[in-house]
Amino acid sequence: MVKETLDAPYSHYLFDTGLSQKIDRRTIEEIDIDGFTLMEIAGSSAAKILLQEKDLSHGVYLCGKGNNAGDALVVARYLLQHNIGATIVFLNGSDDLSADTEKNLELLKKFNTGDKLGFFENWEQFNSPEEFDFIIDGMLGTGLTSDVRGHYTEAVEWANRQSQPVFTMDIPTGLHADSGKIMGVAINADTTLTFGGRKLGLYLKDGPTVAGNIHYCELPFPNQFKEDCNTYLLDESWIPMESPTPGQHKYNSGVLYIIAGSEGLTGAAMMAAQSAWAEGLGAVILICPKGTLPIYEQTLPSIIKKPVGNRDDFFFKEKHTSKVLKILSEKEGALLLGPGLGREQSTVNFVQEVLPKITSPAVIDADGLWCLAQSNKLTKHEQSDWILTPHPGELNRLTHNMETHKESRLETVREYAQTTGVTLLAKGMPAIIGTPAGKCYLTNYNTKYFSRAGSGDVLAGKVGALSALGHSPTQSCAHGLLKGKQKLEHYLKNHQDLPEPRDFI
Repeated sequence: MVKETLDAPYSHYLFDTGLSQKIDRRTIEEIDIDGFTLMEIAGSSAAKILLQEKDLSHGVYLCGKGNNAGDALVVARYLLQHNIGATIVFLNGSDDLSADTEKNLELLKKFNTGDKLGFFENWEQFNSPEEFDFIIDGMLGTGLTSDVRGHYTEAVEWANRQSQPVFTMDIPTGLHADSGKIMGVAINADTTLTFGGRKLGLYLKDGPTVAGNIHYCELPFPNQFKEDCNTYLLDESWIPMESPTPGQHKYNSGVLYIIAGSEGLTGAAMMAAQSAWAEGLGAVILICPKGTLPIYEQTLPSIIKKPVGNRDDFFFKEKHTSKVLKILSEKEGALLLGPGLGREQSTVNFVQEVLPKITSPAVIDADGLWCLAQSNKLTKHEQSDWILTPHPGELNRLTHNMETHKESRLETVREYAQTTGVTLLAKGMPAIIGTPAGKCYLTNYNTKYFSRAGSGDVLAGKVGALSALGHSPTQSCAHGLLKGKQKLEHYLKNHQDLPEPRDFI
């Protein structure tokens, strides 16, 4: 089995609320960096980012009573030093503030040497300044567990009606820090400045819609305190895109077998094969029912075709099992099974007979997943590394009768991958890679394109090719997603419309 190797930098670790609070507490108690110092570093880092904006003159700061408000007050103090005014609004008064926030309020007042600073003690007293050009959200942070209520709701709705940009401290008010769910209402931020660790909720469900541009602001948290993290943000800043090294012979340069296609669904097999071939493999071998062979002979000149059965066989059947296994034993390589396979009962039986005997790396996609889902038990050879590539509907089918079916798609992916010992590439927004070790990787970019008909076949071809080139399952998924993203961006640079899957190869 190929060893999994995909190490994210600490800047791309994703924290849930529990881990975030634990790291904060341990830094204060064990390292002796107090909360006030951490707040100072967070606020000063946020202020430096705001100072890169042009023509800021006055901001409205919406503040609660916790440390998010303290971060906002630090920002106000630094910007005040650059002659940028501030209107501070405490939603429910300035009494009972957290200790560090109270300290920063007193400090801010000492820096007020002119008429650049104003205060409102509650939301009911607030009158919007005649001129202001940005809003700071310092109301509610990662501790939110119930719907936003009262003056906080009114303030969120007011901010969302304004045309001025909104900068939010750590996480938008109203967004659940773990699930990404909107808790009643949420700030629609233009920029989120997240401190010490990226919050999971920024990248799940509604998070990408309301968080805007996300800036990571580092805090002096020791790296060893972060090792309990098991979820990471995937982007091209840290995933090396290696080029394949040509072998001396075509069969030494990566071989991918593809079991795919049936009558009326040959296009899926063609797109998967063409996508894999484009990655520089030595050979792509398409195993197909003999009745479909004439179509592939005309359209796939570079692909080796291995038909099974008779001329009147247009889908895979149980009787093809031994011939397919013999073909797979001829050359060492990886396998892609599923695109356009069809859902005949005989095909289901064929898939369930073949897969347990596979010892090579295998990518299972599309109708291959449907065939797997017809059985409550996943039977995998212990020597084989499997990659499953379901879209949300296929994921629900796979997990429907299992305890791994959770309300959270992330946790469903994590537990299914751990329980079954497979690598899961769950398509959707975001795409999620789950590993047998319980680690998950979330994409930091738009993956909605992969939900279009045909694009999944292209993605499966890329992942299969990378697996055939010797990458680990996790690397194959990560590289496949990034290659798809890059090709899409390259296409859109010269076209206004989304590409057809055949143009995306």
